[in-house]
Amino acid sequence: LALADLDDVRVLSFDLPGRQLEVVHDGDAGPITTKLQNLGLGASLQATRPADSETIQSLHASAASVAQEAGTLWLLLGINGFMFVVEMIAGLIAQFTGLIADSLDMFADAAVYGVALYAVGHSVRMKLRAAHFSGWLQIILALGALGEVVRRLVFGSEPVSTLMMSFGLVALAANVTCLLLIAKSRDSGAHMKASWIFSANDVIANLGVILAGGLVAWTGSRYPDLVIGLIIGLIVLNGARRILQLKS
Repeated sequence: LALADLDDVRVLSFDLPGRQLEVVHDGDAGPITTKLQNLGLGASLQATRPADSETIQSLHASAASVAQEAGTLWLLLGINGFMFVVEMIAGLIAQFTGLIADSLDMFADAAVYGVALYAVGHSVRMKLRAAHFSGWLQIILALGALGEVVRRLVFGSEPVSTLMMSFGLVALAANVTCLLLIAKSRDSGAHMKASWIFSANDVIANLGVILAGGLVAWTGSRYPDLVIGLIIGLIVLNGARRILQLKS
C-alpha cells in the first residue's frame, strides 16, 4: 500500500520470513526507499541491479496483457456509446422510461469503460480511484433515471411496446457481448471489476425492458414501463454501491 501511488513500480516480490522485498521498477530507487522507510519498520536498501532476462520477459507479458485489456475496453466503450445514442432517441420517441433509463445506464457504462481505460497500466491506487469515480457517476445517472420515472408518472406517457421489446433485444445482445468480452479481465483490478458489475447489471436491465414491453402490450397499461424503469434505476444504484465498496 505504501508504494501504491508510485507509477514506476512494476512488480513486488515478498520474502516474508527473510523480511526482504524485491521491487522491479523504472527510474530512481530513492522514492521507493523513502516510502518504505517512512513506515518505521527499519527498512533499508540492500542492493540495486538491472533486471534479469526472466523478469524482463515477465514484464513484456504483462505489457501484452495491458494492451489486450485496453483493446477490450476500447471496444466496450464504442458499443455502449453507440447504444446510448440509439436507445435515448428511441426512448424519447416511444415515451418509454425503461428504455431511457437503460440508455442512461449505457452512458454510465461508456463512462466507466473510458475511466477504466485511463487506469490501464497505472497503479493499484489509480485503478481503485477510477472504479470509485465510476461508482459515483453511476449514482448520479441512476438518480436521473429515477427522476424521469417520477416525471412520467406525474405528467403521463404512452410507451410503444413493440419498440420497447425490439430495442431491448438489441441492447441485450450488445450487453451480453460486452459481458463475454470483459469476462477474462474482470479480476485484473478494481477498474475492471467495476466494468464487470456494470455489464452484468445491464443484462438484467435489458431483460427487464423486454419484460416491460410484453406487459405493456398485454395489459395496455403504462405502469409496467414505470415499474421496470424504477427497478432498473434501483439496480444501477445497487451496482454503484458494490463498486464503491471495492478495496482492490
